Amino acid sequence: MNLEEKIREEVDRIDDRIVTIRHEIHQNPELSGQEEETRLLIRSILEAEGIPLRTFEEHYGLIADIVKDPALPTVAIRGDMDALPMEENSAKPYTSKKKGIMHACGHDAHTATALGCALVLNRFREKLPGNVRIIFQPSEEVLEGGSNQMIEAGALEGVSAIFGLHVYPYLHTGQIGYKYGVMMAASDTFSFDIYGKTAHGARPHEGIDAVLVSAMAIDSLNHIVSRRIDPLHPAVISMGKIEGGKAPNVICDFVTVAGTVRTVDVDVRRKIPKMMETTIAGICEAMDGKYHFRYDYGPPPLKNDDRMVDLVRKAATKVLGEEGVVDLIDPVMGAEDFARYLERVPGAFFRLGICDEEKGTCVPQHNTRFDVDDDALAIGMKILSLAAIGALEEAGK
Repeated sequence: MNLEEKIREEVDRIDDRIVTIRHEIHQNPELSGQEEETRLLIRSILEAEGIPLRTFEEHYGLIADIVKDPALPTVAIRGDMDALPMEENSAKPYTSKKKGIMHACGHDAHTATALGCALVLNRFREKLPGNVRIIFQPSEEVLEGGSNQMIEAGALEGVSAIFGLHVYPYLHTGQIGYKYGVMMAASDTFSFDIYGKTAHGARPHEGIDAVLVSAMAIDSLNHIVSRRIDPLHPAVISMGKIEGGKAPNVICDFVTVAGTVRTVDVDVRRKIPKMMETTIAGICEAMDGKYHFRYDYGPPPLKNDDRMVDLVRKAATKVLGEEGVVDLIDPVMGAEDFARYLERVPGAFFRLGICDEEKGTCVPQHNTRFDVDDDALAIGMKILSLAAIGALEEAGK
């Protein structure tokens, strides 16, 4: 039996344990920046296996290093740990015990899968063609992203490639989705304040209506994508929040608006903030209002390395057969801070199918009824482990 066969057999052997761990994490979700108990659980399991670990005072990230020989190449696998501020609506026996917090995006499965890879690969450490680093990342769900924290902590030092996955309810269990090139969009946030002047609602000419000015600005901003951006370069500007006004018979003097911008093209991303501000400024000048505009960059577009995608496809075909390996073709406008790792080292991110209608696991992410098909965990462990071995073999040539 060769190494790949042994790894697949070992994954099957520990699968029930990993599923149990996933359920424990699911029952005890923690928000971004608060993943203390999750880290303690992972740490205790890995320490019992004698795997060298690094923890940090500044955040709850954890790094596990499976080292055969420091002189050999190192490949990384990443799993994120944080949950979302949502109330779970589930009758599952492992439903969240914490009011208003749930794993609605599948990070419990990502953590458990990464942990399983650590246990399996450590079991065959001396037979590996190099070293493997498992990165347990906090705070993926917030704009600044825990990937920055892990990179600053040295997570990519000496790493030649990195792999990650995300559970995906739009593919069935027994399928994975891959994408060459740009797979996901950049995600940025913006806000702007409009300053006007109060007046009686019966005498609007004596004031400057911040509600009207903001409405005109919002309408104009929505034309940037349709009329000023190349339609072959997808972009989305979404206003998600607007607040203002004190009474129905008082002309409003202050409105604040906030939203997100999604782009897949670097040049489009660079141009949009200026387009937005000049649009708002023009409206305010015409209406005698004033404004304050803020724009914050989030994770960049997630761009996979072609050769690393080849390795994921090869590994997935061994595990699932050709019929289970799906070309996603088009990027999606969602974002993922795994993209920051890919700015620094070659790697690949793929989608792990979890949809099983009978089990109720085809519900979209960020939904109160979201759940993961446990049968997908072993698939994820096998593909990540085999892809990592493939990358180590290539790096060692």
